[in-house]
Amino acid sequence: MQAILTILALCGLLCGAAAAQTPPTPGELAAYTGLHAAVARESLSEIRRLADAGGLDARDGNGRTPLHVATFQKRPDVTRALIAAGADPSLLDKQRYDAVTIASVQDDAPTLQALLASGASAKLTTSVFDGTALIAAAHLGHDGIVRQLIAAGASLDHVNNLGWTALIEAVILGDGGRRHVETVRALVAAGARRDVGDRQGVTPLQHAQARGYREMVALLSNDAAR
Repeated sequence: MQAILTILALCGLLCGAAAAQTPPTPGELAAYTGLHAAVARESLSEIRRLADAGGLDARDGNGRTPLHVATFQKRPDVTRALIAAGADPSLLDKQRYDAVTIASVQDDAPTLQALLASGASAKLTTSVFDGTALIAAAHLGHDGIVRQLIAAGASLDHVNNLGWTALIEAVILGDGGRRHVETVRALVAAGARRDVGDRQGVTPLQHAQARGYREMVALLSNDAAR
């Protein structure tokens, strides 16, 4: 019972962590100056003009760069322009999120594609849980994003500081529904290790069995996903 309560508490913490990505408020957007303001106004011509003067990686009060702001606003064209001008896509805001993880949590495939195509990495360690964009997307059941990140070379078996992989999170933080099933399918098909358990040694298969997630059990116990 204590183990179940611990997992439930962690589930609440992690769901809150995804929501804890902190987009700029309307007040912050209105108060921005320089390149941040140009991004807030979504003015590509102004962005290109100001980028020539520097400040591409300037920070606001929450550590957000113009690229973070553009990602929160779901503007793939702006993210491409910023990176082309020299913005660093590996920088983290105060919540320790990079642009790739922000786009992944928002289930924003077009912006994620623009970031990855412009040279952003899918391999960074992010968030207070020392996770990855792949783990965040898997826990939320963003199956299309998971496939994009896998194709971009994301680490399949990264273990965060809770002792969980993307595969484990897709099971224990998912609802067993279609998108989480497809997330598990994508991870297994890509070669994610099914034998890596949590800190108690419980494997993804055992977690799926305990929850009665039949489709996940089938995927995790044989090669049906390949």
